[in-house]
Amino acid sequence: MTHGPDPQTRYPLPGQTRLVFLNRVITNPHIQVGDYTYYDDPDDPTTFERNVLYHFDFVGDRLIIGKFCAIASGATFIMNGGNHATQGISTYPFGIFGQGWESAMPTAWPHKGDTTIGHDVWIGYQATLMPGVTVGHGAIIGTKSVVTHDVEPYAIVAGNPARVIRKRFTDAEIETLIQVAWWDWPIEKITAHLAVIGGGDVEAIASLTP
Repeated sequence: MTHGPDPQTRYPLPGQTRLVFLNRVITNPHIQVGDYTYYDDPDDPTTFERNVLYHFDFVGDRLIIGKFCAIASGATFIMNGGNHATQGISTYPFGIFGQGWESAMPTAWPHKGDTTIGHDVWIGYQATLMPGVTVGHGAIIGTKSVVTHDVEPYAIVAGNPARVIRKRFTDAEIETLIQVAWWDWPIEKITAHLAVIGGGDVEAIASLTP
């Protein structure tokens, strides 16, 4: 019996190179991606890191993406290095150029923390996520949305700025799904219960947990 594609493979679709398991192509140690999360791009999905913008080592922020996420072509992650100090009269970053402008270097750059994407999140085509946002498990980010604030688990958001369209389940069901955490099951158990995971019966999947 097989249990799905090998999570260590780069191209999990036979004969296709437009989709990659993302953690097989990431080289930046400040980007962390869980197993089975994929990025689809008909041009070249191996260049995903170019979509993580203003991600400077000296800032130290991380992009953390969970397992079993689906990320569409052109999804962009703006990191904290894109922020400018706003407390002064000018937002121009004089200090980074040196050569006599060092005195204008701010004591601290704006920093909103790591960007964190939960498990089983679907990020639509050309969506943009701003620095420091947290997207909860099971959420859906609509095409070309601009996410400026945290997204609750199992919420569907869309627009610019992204707003909640609806929740995929009731609050009680969402709490149950978070406790079930099927994405942490052994792959053999996931494979055996794909019909339930792909269905909408929360009680059924809850019955599979001890």
